[in-house]
Amino acid sequence: MDKETTPPDQKPLAPSSSGYTPLPPKDGAAVVGEGMSVSRVLFSVRRWWREDVVGTVVQSAVIEKRRAECALSERYLFMTAMSAGIAVLGLLLSSPAVVIGAMLLSPLMDPIMGLGFALAIGDYQWLKQSARSLAWGTVIAIALTAGLVYLSPIQTITPEIAARTQPNLFDLFVALFSALAGAYAMIRGREGTIVGVAIATALMPPLATVGFGLATWNWTVFSGALHLYVTNLITIALTALVMARMYGFKTALSSRNSLFQNIAVVVVFVALAIPLALSLQQIAWQANAQRIVRAEIEETFDTNTIIDELEIEFGGEPVTINAKVLTSSLRSDAETDIERALAGRLSQSVELSLTQLKVDTSASAAERAQLSEARANEEEAALERAEALATRLALVAGVTNDDVTIDRTRRRATVRAKQLVGATLASYRALEMRIAATEPGWTIELLPPIGDLPQEIAFDEEGPTPAGAQALAVVEWAAQRVDLPIMLVGNPVETTQAAEILARRGVSVTVEDGFGPLRAEWGGR
Repeated sequence: MDKETTPPDQKPLAPSSSGYTPLPPKDGAAVVGEGMSVSRVLFSVRRWWREDVVGTVVQSAVIEKRRAECALSERYLFMTAMSAGIAVLGLLLSSPAVVIGAMLLSPLMDPIMGLGFALAIGDYQWLKQSARSLAWGTVIAIALTAGLVYLSPIQTITPEIAARTQPNLFDLFVALFSALAGAYAMIRGREGTIVGVAIATALMPPLATVGFGLATWNWTVFSGALHLYVTNLITIALTALVMARMYGFKTALSSRNSLFQNIAVVVVFVALAIPLALSLQQIAWQANAQRIVRAEIEETFDTNTIIDELEIEFGGEPVTINAKVLTSSLRSDAETDIERALAGRLSQSVELSLTQLKVDTSASAAERAQLSEARANEEEAALERAEALATRLALVAGVTNDDVTIDRTRRRATVRAKQLVGATLASYRALEMRIAATEPGWTIELLPPIGDLPQEIAFDEEGPTPAGAQALAVVEWAAQRVDLPIMLVGNPVETTQAAEILARRGVSVTVEDGFGPLRAEWGGR
């Protein structure tokens, strides 16, 4: 029997109880299949998150540990004070390394994360505990940093301080990513010092800058740094809240909780969210204003013009703009035209300072001019840094800046120190090492006055003890700085071992038998 065929213009039929019914079109089947596939994928992802991620978190243990670390303890207050003190010294010295060192001590992460977790589970008592610890830590940090700055002879606004007086989008991202890392580490039980440093980076430097502004009565510095601190704090707390809820931390409020507690949690959440929203609005406006300023300058000149420098100060009224452009043709009316246009587009008064540098019309020539300008700026910055180094060396050596020798080509600084009351050779060596640590790539030499060498270099059966090794290091350093030979006096075995150690380090040594502990004296005097 011949097989039945379906005409080309007729849909295929499927058997049914009443005969044949048309089959759905192929493209419709594909759509249905895709929709079912997406649903299955989403279901699988939700099940994986619920069972393999959220299900592996012991929430009671996390909450118990977080609550304990939010307590207002002596350790928390002491470490906060020490971190703030080191941070403000790093800001005054404009030393990022010192500021980072302060972050290793800061415990501010715990109460801030506590705020987020307390909001996530609706624990009013925990919320009060975290807020109290954070408030006391903030007050102590500001008070200590303000006191140190007030007593310090250095009260100059350094680049490290200025960088923390105006919140921007990048500061917000630092706080956001730090909070994400911190909340994840705490929930998964992998918290540690590094996460604490990330959190503290967004908090302690602005807090120390608040103390600087208070001590110097500088409202711009004080308000700007406080704004940055509060913005970052709120960002971290709310991010911790969101992360906690994502990992299944739910409110534990029951019918026994009073209406006042429920209202208090909501009020705190709103109080945190509103300032953050306002800060985000201001940050977004400033970012858009920067794009408008750059676009207006570029539209005023030809296509080969390069904006070499652009600095915008939003803190005052009017908005202050300093710009430098490399262009093939100078325009005498450019500054006035750009200023008028920006005032209209920003709806604020604008004060523009525009510097025009004429270069060749080619892009390569403009780039060469830009590189030349950059090298000049680098040279100026290097000169300022060398002058600052000379001032610091003169201060520790008890001399004037003219007595300090700075060789910028070889990156070498030398100064001969005066005799300071109570200072030993070990003290001068420590001062030199302290300054050298803040000037990587430089050779620092603090030449001490001739003083007494260590009178006891301790040895045991295996050689010099740790204290003895430290004493030998002082002898080696003093011999290199004073350029005189060393004489070791004591037990023949110990003098021979010590002499071999110093000789390997390039020190000219003679030995002499004697009684008592091994000691060092100047030779050739």
